[in-house]
Amino acid sequence: MNWLYLHWNASPDIAHIGPLTLRWYGLLFAAGFFIGFYLMRWVYRREGRPEADLDTLLWYLLLGTVIGARLGHCLFYEPEYYLAHPIEIVKIWEGGLASHGGTIGVLLALYLYTRKRPNQPFLWLADRLTVPTALTATFIRIGNFFNSEIYGKITTVPWAVVFARVDPHPRHPTQLYEALVYLALFMLLLTLYKRGVYFRWPMGRPLGVFLLWVFGWRFVIEWVKEPQEAFALGLPLNMGQLLSLPFLAMGLYLLLRKR
Repeated sequence: MNWLYLHWNASPDIAHIGPLTLRWYGLLFAAGFFIGFYLMRWVYRREGRPEADLDTLLWYLLLGTVIGARLGHCLFYEPEYYLAHPIEIVKIWEGGLASHGGTIGVLLALYLYTRKRPNQPFLWLADRLTVPTALTATFIRIGNFFNSEIYGKITTVPWAVVFARVDPHPRHPTQLYEALVYLALFMLLLTLYKRGVYFRWPMGRPLGVFLLWVFGWRFVIEWVKEPQEAFALGLPLNMGQLLSLPFLAMGLYLLLRKR
């Protein structure tokens, strides 16, 4: 019955312009930041914050995301190789970004950004950034789908996908599972913000919802995801699940703490 499965063989490249290659992953990654910038401009206008700061904020977030995600991949998933070949760490164009590292990088970037901006407290800003971040995460996972990477285990479920660039076996499309989860979170958080719930909740609670939703679902989806690291094969939890635990604890604290 393999003919029922979606056979995915799309090229990760969109076009070649001289020596440059435009890829779906890069386009979707950039689109997330582009749309997110305008969402935050709407937020800053609505709440009377200085829009001129958004250009600086964008650079902080972009650098925090890329540097954190790259270091996360190198140190969490392939530490032996990258510690032995440190120059390879800077070769971001060859692929290898980890969402857990990206989250850490963003939180550190926000801390550095807000230190000298008392009118934009850390938790206030982190709460509002949950909306565009959820959308950007959706786009990134779709980019992973175009790259035929971070795929799931072999399965016979009717919605399985055969990633022709990987092997002939039907697999869980875990990239799309995560994309749908993040898209639902984006719609939920955007609705809560537009209805003023963010203004009634204690600062940090929207961030708590974001962390619990993202890393809770990530923990569950990891059960059907193909392992990305050989050294953790004998562990009861894989690396993605282990790395999710601190974020789940942080989210639970932010959700339950008093005002």
